[in-house]
Parts: sequence; structure tokens; C-alpha cells
Amino acid sequence: MTSEAPTETPTENPTPSAGSLESRITKPDPAPAQSEAAQGDGASVEKGGNQLQEPEWDVDVKLSDLQGDPNNPLYSIKKFEDLKLDQRILQGIYAMNFLKPSKIQERALPLLLLNPPTNMIGQSQSGTGKTAAFVLNILMRCDLSTLQPQALVLAPSRELARQIIGVVETMGRFLENLKVIAGIPDPSQRGKKLEGQIIVGTPGTITDVIRRRLLDVTNLKVLVLDEADNMLDQTGLGDQCKRVKALLPKTVQLVLFSATFPDHVVNYARQFAPNANQITLKHEELTVEGIKQLYLDCENEQAKYEDLVRFYGLMTIASSIIFVKTRRTALEIEQRMIREGHQVAQLSGALEGVERDVIIDKFRKGEAKVLITTNVLARGIDVQSVTMVINYDIPEHPDHTPDPETYLHRIGRTGRFGRVGVAISFVHDQHSWKVLQDIGKYFDTELMRLDTSDWDAVETVIKKVIKGQRAGKTTNEMQMDGSSA
Repeated sequence: MTSEAPTETPTENPTPSAGSLESRITKPDPAPAQSEAAQGDGASVEKGGNQLQEPEWDVDVKLSDLQGDPNNPLYSIKKFEDLKLDQRILQGIYAMNFLKPSKIQERALPLLLLNPPTNMIGQSQSGTGKTAAFVLNILMRCDLSTLQPQALVLAPSRELARQIIGVVETMGRFLENLKVIAGIPDPSQRGKKLEGQIIVGTPGTITDVIRRRLLDVTNLKVLVLDEADNMLDQTGLGDQCKRVKALLPKTVQLVLFSATFPDHVVNYARQFAPNANQITLKHEELTVEGIKQLYLDCENEQAKYEDLVRFYGLMTIASSIIFVKTRRTALEIEQRMIREGHQVAQLSGALEGVERDVIIDKFRKGEAKVLITTNVLARGIDVQSVTMVINYDIPEHPDHTPDPETYLHRIGRTGRFGRVGVAISFVHDQHSWKVLQDIGKYFDTELMRLDTSDWDAVETVIKKVIKGQRAGKTTNEMQMDGSSA
């Protein structure tokens, strides 16, 4: 079996296809934070929801046919009860602390659940419930009286695949006979047939098990690509996803979800999922309002590490993720920090699958508070206790141009569903500073500079953000010393 590691790409709002019915929907002013219903975001380990504070944004809904007519009462829903769900699934939703749909769920669920099924390309900010939306659709379409596979979810990494399995099991906990199977590299399961209604895996492994007749796809009803822009744009994964689709029944419902969708990937997505309903955002509307975005101006490369170590006390207030460019850097920082007595863990594609599982599980449980990782964890991973993300290396494409999509996915690991969120990027020379400024311009976001000459002030600013958000304030309500945001 093969293993996969993700890469990333850029985003823009696609133009409507010919003959499509297009509607512009604007989010109303949010209710006061105190009245917002508590929600959880479907993490594999439940920790209770927090107040949902979704930013102002417009959603373009491009509908493939008149079944999605805005005059149709099913066009948008405000309560899960409006969907006429199986009561056992509704119970599972309540158990996850989802008391009302998020904006992406309001728009996506009525279209996903239409019969006959229609394809969907869906985009929304990180942490707004995309996983829960496609999982709910899958659970509603599966016949649990048989173990025949009926839904297949493909993810770019084993960590994300395992997380999705956790969401399915949590939402489907009241469904008898539900069986979810992992299709990820696992030597102990080699040669074993995958029998269960829902299969979640990585493209290489799934391609392998289908070809070896260990996965019967005859009765598949739904194929989901999570982090779809990455899956379709990355050469290896894109080819594997195409091969998997070619082996499935022509009637399968195709569902593509991601936080970002560059133009060229949207065009490919339309070919992959023809006649799909589309829910998309402009790239200016993609940054998450609940995350305070800062940057640290370090003197040089060596100073970057010294400043990182000084951040250790702030990083352990809850949990933090440090993103670096290469596996080598991840390992070097881990070894250095451990030698100096700091408790950190490192996760990259260089580790074996079981090792990676142990590390991410420890991080989820809070046994490891600081995780150093590459972009393998930039997408989709949801650990609700994460309050800080550090971009130790500013994300770039291989040609050294800015990579705003990777930046967005990275910072989206914090601030999930309106929770506390701080993202700090380290710049150490003119190039890294320019790359970060270009990313800020791309999202029309001004990042606040932290002055390393006054470390007490740096700590005060960051603690103020965290404490302010813990008190239930939104980012806009907080006045921060020296902030231009």
C-alpha cells in the first residue's frame, strides 16, 4: 500500500457556468455572542462547543438545475429539524453540540440531500462544519442492513482520514449496525477485505484495495473528496482520485469540499463533478475573523529560533502548532527544544503511520502541548484546544512565490467555530517579509507587527487577545495596543 502527503495551492471566485441559476446570499448581522447557541465542530474527541461567531461574508450559490430554486423552501434551512432527518442522526447531531446549522450547512445540506442526488462543489472557511455536512449526507443515504460499502471519503492524509472516521462514528453513534472502515496504510490489515457501509481513506491505498478486489464498489452511492483543491491539484493524488472515480458506478454522487478553490482547480472540479451545485467564496472573504493575525520581525535566521523558544510559555497556555517548511527543520527544532528541556513533539511524513497516529493522539489528548509539523497537518485537522499557530517558515510555492492557500489552511487550525485563535508568522529577511505582506494583500488583511525589542509588550498583547476572546469578545470588539487591524 502507498502513503500520501499533501501539498497546497491558490484561490479565486469562479465565474458562473453557462445556463446556471445564480443567487447572491448575504449573511445578516450576527446576534450578540451571549445568545449564540453552543456548537461543537465534530472533532473525533468531543470537548463541547463554544459560541459560533462566523464572520461577515457573501456566499455564491451556483445551482445546476431548478431543484435548487431559491423560492423552494428547501433552498436554505435554519434548523436541522427542517431537513426531516432520521431521528437517530438528529440525536447524534445534538450529542455533538450542534444546535443550529452553520452558514455552509444552511446552504449545502438541502442541496446535498436532494433526490435524485446531485453533485456538489462546496467551499467555506476552516472550522465552519464542512465535514459534518458531508457526513450527515452520507449517513442519510446508507442502508445499514448490509455491510456492503456505500460511501467512500478520500482525504489527503492519514491524520485527516482518521479524524473524519471519528466524526462519522460520533454523529452515527445511535445508528445500529453502522460500520466505518479506514482505508489507510496499515501493514496489519494488508490483504483484508474492507467491509462496512462507509470507507474513509487516502487515494493511493483506496486505489490499491479496489484493484486487488478488497473493496467492492458495486453499490457505492457517494464519493467525497475532502480538501478537494489539494486532492485534484496535486499531481499524484489528482491522478489517483481520477482512477478511483473511473472504477465507481456512474450514478455515484460526487461531493467536493475545501476551504480554498483556485480558479484552475475549480475548472477541473467541474469536470470531475459535472453539473454540480456550487457554493463558493471570494478569496478576500476567506480569512477567519476570529483569528488575530500577527507577525514577528526577527533579526535573522538564528534569531527566529531564539524567539521561538521565548514563545514556549505562551504556546503552552493551551495547545499550539508550529509549521515549518521541511521535515529536516521540524526534526532539528524538536531535538533542540527537547535538549533545552522543553516538551514538544514533531510530526511529518518522514514518520511511519503508527508513529504518526500515536503523536497526533497525544496532541489531541493534551499530553503534548506543542506540535512541530510540516504541511502534512495544514489541512482539515481539528484539535479544539489549539489557541496558537506559528508560521515559523512563511508558506511559499516551490518557485518561492507566496502561497496564500497554505497560509489560510495553516491558521485555520486555530479559531475553530469562533474559539480563541492567534496566528503568528516569523519573518527574518526582506524576502520573507515581502511574501507575508503579499499574502496579507491577497486576503485584504493587515497583519499586526510584534516588536521583539520589548518582549513584555509582546506577551501582554498575545495574552490580551487570548483573554479577550475567552471573555466572549470578537476580534473587532478588542482594542489592542499598537494594532492597525
